Amino acid sequence: MTAAPDQTLVLRPRLQRADEALRPTRAEIDLEAIAHNYRVVSEVAGPAKVLAVVKADAYGHGVVPVARRLQQEGARGLCVALAEEGLELREAGIHTDIVVLNGAYGHAHGEVLAAGLTPVVYDIAQVEAFAAAAGGRAFGVHLKVDTGMARLGVPLAELGRFLERFGAIPGARIDGLMTHLACADSDDGFTAEQLQRFTRAQHVVRAHGHRPKVLHAANSAATFRHPSSRYDLVRCGIALFGFPNAPGVEAALRPAMRLRSEVVALRWLEPGAPVGYDGTFRAARRTLLATIPVGYGDGLMRMGSNRGAALLRGRRAPIVGNISMDLTTLDVTDVPGVAVGDEAVLFGSQRGPDGELARIDATEVAEACGTIPYEVLCAISRRVPRFYGPGPASRS
Repeated sequence: MTAAPDQTLVLRPRLQRADEALRPTRAEIDLEAIAHNYRVVSEVAGPAKVLAVVKADAYGHGVVPVARRLQQEGARGLCVALAEEGLELREAGIHTDIVVLNGAYGHAHGEVLAAGLTPVVYDIAQVEAFAAAAGGRAFGVHLKVDTGMARLGVPLAELGRFLERFGAIPGARIDGLMTHLACADSDDGFTAEQLQRFTRAQHVVRAHGHRPKVLHAANSAATFRHPSSRYDLVRCGIALFGFPNAPGVEAALRPAMRLRSEVVALRWLEPGAPVGYDGTFRAARRTLLATIPVGYGDGLMRMGSNRGAALLRGRRAPIVGNISMDLTTLDVTDVPGVAVGDEAVLFGSQRGPDGELARIDATEVAEACGTIPYEVLCAISRRVPRFYGPGPASRS
């Protein structure tokens, strides 16, 4: 897999190809898989349009290359969490609509408006700050209503008073009305309650004379599980990267990230010999141990120690001993022919010598570590270079 022309590597910017990296640990990003997932989501969501959520460096996949590919696919717009993320995309030449989900902190209001970003607001002081930055010019916002997430958003009981004050601010315009669903993948009853509250919020907003152009509530899980939540737009993030949080659609989506390294050392352990910090694993038999140069400093979850596995030659090799900052050890006793230089896949797919495709996905890693795939993907640190090209799923 080779780097796309727009790719900048963190450690050595002059390096252009995966095989030139100083260390064999890298994340391979399949942009065609992301494009495929976008098309799947678009078909399911239709006629609603897709706002592609690319916050947190596109869930660890690299925000600029991912945003460019989604823009090419015709995404209705992008969502980021922070103004800084939106400004980075504008500086990279991304011209599609960008919604800043968390609004603006500090004194970034002028920059947000100057860059043509669409802010989400949930406090009247934010609207006043945007109005001051606009200097009398009209500006549009998306208003967030809290229907049960209890993080950000105007509480339904306070919405009327908020709108009265909003109407007195010169130039302020509500272009979008939104909420966020807390349990779309786990609690259909609560989701239905949230949607009922959102309907009430729409009535209140219209009663105060506002006519939002778009309504949106659905995240990835809701897009697949709750058709009534789709409205005009759906905000999909994790589904674009291959993880739907909805039964029955796993086969339609393709994971887009593959984390791989290589064996740099092999050694035999005698029965009873310990491995790694604190000796949390002791060999129960004569064991062949492989060391790979990836660790929790790269975002590999330390909770995977003595729980997770990697793929070598199409076979699973258990992680043994504590994962350390830079190195991880694998039991490769049952991997025939293993050698220094062999590829080790921490998550993603790998073809074995027989041509069969083996896979460890981020969901499995998350379950072994007691977390969720989102964290597994976002945790991959900046010292792991990203390379872009078609992955095994797109090539086969």
